[in-house]
Amino acid sequence: MAYGKSLSFPELIRKKRDGETLQREDIKHFIQAVTQGSIQDCQIGAFLMAVRLCGMEPEEMLSLTLEMMSSGTVLEWPERWHGLVVDKHSTGGVGDKVSLPLAPALAACGCKVPMISGRGLMHTGGTLDKLESVPGFSVHQNAEQIWKILDEVGCCIIGQTEELVPADKILYAMRDVTATVDSLPLITSSVICKKAAESLTALVLDVKYGSAALYKTLDSARELAQSLVTVGNQMGMNTAALLTKMDCPIGRQIGNSLEVIESLECLKGRGPADLRELVTKTGGYLLCMCQRAETPEHGSEMIAETLDTGSALRKFQAMLEAQGVKHGVAEALCAGNGDYFQVLRHAEYQEVLHAEKEGTVETIQALPLAEVLHELGAGRSKAGEQINPSVGAELLVTVGEHIAKGTPWLRMHYDLPRLRDGQRHTLQAALVISDCPPFTAGSRITEILTPEGMRWGGTEELSSASSQHIQI
Repeated sequence: MAYGKSLSFPELIRKKRDGETLQREDIKHFIQAVTQGSIQDCQIGAFLMAVRLCGMEPEEMLSLTLEMMSSGTVLEWPERWHGLVVDKHSTGGVGDKVSLPLAPALAACGCKVPMISGRGLMHTGGTLDKLESVPGFSVHQNAEQIWKILDEVGCCIIGQTEELVPADKILYAMRDVTATVDSLPLITSSVICKKAAESLTALVLDVKYGSAALYKTLDSARELAQSLVTVGNQMGMNTAALLTKMDCPIGRQIGNSLEVIESLECLKGRGPADLRELVTKTGGYLLCMCQRAETPEHGSEMIAETLDTGSALRKFQAMLEAQGVKHGVAEALCAGNGDYFQVLRHAEYQEVLHAEKEGTVETIQALPLAEVLHELGAGRSKAGEQINPSVGAELLVTVGEHIAKGTPWLRMHYDLPRLRDGQRHTLQAALVISDCPPFTAGSRITEILTPEGMRWGGTEELSSASSQHIQI
């Protein structure tokens, strides 16, 4: 297709502001200017707000994703890895440490997992922050190092490099200060461009909804999941999405070092059931989508076996060492009954809170817990801030359990500042106790969106980039 002269930036902004459809060349012009620094910050901000207010047509969203991916290096893999390169992405949640056991479990099943992760803003840390609580772990790896680690270990968990999708790094930071973080087209392009730059065969997205998620309702989360799955498949990746509840914390440990410990417990075939479910089911779909398993259920069984036999744990130790952790440190962490705090820093203070009445634990609200932990230093309010990896919380009771008044239900780990009375009140209010009979908490997974026309475990090509819903 032939294109005319590129629009000026004011004209491009006006066009999107007025709800008109941008051409591929318009978007290419904008992204090149962002990457090269030839556009003013105020113009980037105006464009982002225009997108936030007016949205984007599907073809615009695809063009934006393609141009962002192409703004830097697109990773290439050897032919022998064809069909094996997979990854997952989560929209974030309290206690979400799924990536830590999942990546090595997939590697133990023969996949290659170049997991490019992020840091946390607000609440507690992101995947990179959790891993950096392990002494020596380096998230900074160049393309050559990534290739070597994948070849020798099968998985790596790294930060976004200067070479990979540099346009996204600039736009992501700008969105944070222009109140455009929640724009569906901008979220979609940001998530998918990074994964497409990994040259993946298959991608599973964990889109969370609920009181402690970016999207509070199932309908709004489903709209995002649909957008991600559609664009992911249009970009040539076999893409599916899980819609998962995010009201209660995932697992029993919240906070960076504590979540590493719980991940290690999962890798040893132990740990909380909800974390294991998310790891095995996410992995099961990925194994099926890259045809390592006949069905998602078969794939889940394969992932569970790597956890129970220790093969995923051995991959995790190898990944730690490949990314800078000394052998003795990695070995101590991965020992069967190791004392984790011989390696990980322990908070100076611990305090146990007790239930103020008898009854059944109806829910444990994740957001108030996360907000208090953020105030104590477990998270950051702006990029570059230091966090305290030892700050965290342990849940001592489970949802659905009947407890007596005075039962210990929460152990807080903190340094300075110390826990204040107002924070204790907030934490106590997060424990919701009712008179209902005891019950077993159900699955966190509500729906699965898969590419329409996809036959699990078969060789059928995708018939379209739309999706179908599978109700759980």
